Amino acid sequence: MIKHHPSPSLLEQFAAGRLPASLSVVVASHIEACGECRKNSLAMTEQAALEAFCDDEMLSDTAFVDRQADTAPPHYAGDLKDGALATIEAITELAPGDSTSVPEKVREIDVSGDRLPLPRALNSINLNKWQALGGKLSRSRLALDDDNLKSSLLHIDEGGSVPSHTHKGFEVTLLLQGSYEDEMGEYHQGDFIWLDGKHTHQPVSKEGCVCLIVSSDAMHFTGGLSQLLNPIGRFIY
Repeated sequence: MIKHHPSPSLLEQFAAGRLPASLSVVVASHIEACGECRKNSLAMTEQAALEAFCDDEMLSDTAFVDRQADTAPPHYAGDLKDGALATIEAITELAPGDSTSVPEKVREIDVSGDRLPLPRALNSINLNKWQALGGKLSRSRLALDDDNLKSSLLHIDEGGSVPSHTHKGFEVTLLLQGSYEDEMGEYHQGDFIWLDGKHTHQPVSKEGCVCLIVSSDAMHFTGGLSQLLNPIGRFIY
């Protein structure tokens, strides 16, 4: 059961299209797994669309839709109410022979011999090769250019942990597979966790896990030999 969700404010910004690409990807990935947030996001999206495109008269009844059906070309008139989605798809579909290319969709990846289904928001984003970070940690960067925000898949192998740290900026974590625990609780597949400089933790995964992570700045390690990484933290976050 998913217990940790994006804040209502974050969902509203997502529905209104105001989030940076990296945050939109991680919120969309959570919504795909979470029926509660999916329902709330759809309601917020509908409200944002009404506020953007409709005046008071249009909000009061269905007159706007009826007027569009009356004035639309004959072959679309019957589709406006009952087949809007099909109409949009027909308009935006690439014509046969169109030379436009799109990234190849990747729906699942191999992580240490296990197949991991990817959220749809990640299907067309290239992933870089996995890099070992020492111990039982490895990372694959998302090829997503988003100013100072960096997105990655992080794999913590069974029994692995991330050294105790806090954050210079914010860090968003979405559990895609497995579970981990820290000083603040236990997290499972689908959980969405937002942390910043007010939090210090040491994630430990007994069974192993894969996380989608978005960071705005470097981690600051707080314990043991890992503190030696702090001078170069900005280059490895």
